[in-house]
Amino acid sequence: MHAVITVIGKDMVGILARVSAICAENNVNVVEVTQSILQDLFAMIMMVDLSKCTIPFSELSDKLTELGGELGLTIHAMHEDIFNSMHHV
Repeated sequence: MHAVITVIGKDMVGILARVSAICAENNVNVVEVTQSILQDLFAMIMMVDLSKCTIPFSELSDKLTELGGELGLTIHAMHEDIFNSMHHV
């Protein structure tokens, strides 16, 4: 099982590290990551493997949303199945 994590907001030091730390703490493996900085706007998309995750996906999503609130970012986690359904034509 995979999920897509998106992060958008004002660029600052440590965004990738903080999001990755939550993943690591819950045994979620980062499979692929792409990020861009457009002027002072940070945008990142991560594909993560949930197969060994130690908490329910909803709890992981809540932790990431909470981190986003702390840092002034929008962080959204979406299960791969939902992502694929939404973007299938």
